[in-house]
Amino acid sequence: MTLTGHCLCGACRFAFAAPPKWTGHCHYESCRRATASMMTTFAGVADGAWRWTGATPATYHSSPGVTRHFCPTCGSQLAFRSTRWPGETHFHAALLDDPARIEIEGNFHTEERLSWPLDPDQP
Repeated sequence: MTLTGHCLCGACRFAFAAPPKWTGHCHYESCRRATASMMTTFAGVADGAWRWTGATPATYHSSPGVTRHFCPTCGSQLAFRSTRWPGETHFHAALLDDPARIEIEGNFHTEERLSWPLDPDQP
């Protein structure tokens, strides 16, 4: 399985040579703030099974042991790394060229989930 993705402007690109180890929606406050969204969806990929295929992203160390990769041109968040999960990189799944090729397996950090309804027709 080869999956590819890119940032908003297309400068930073990545490819997976293997399927993600896991996928899920993250409700953690720092991930919400980094993406300005109610949650973000990650695909965890083993190091050595992915590569940058476009411009090299910039990095930001958002907290001890955490590095966030983003496009220096358009600002799109690309990936997350933490010493808490060595040997893998967490890519923002919505950036995949065909996000429907992966299935989301679950939710993480739900204790920090916002109470906003996912269905806009719900009160």
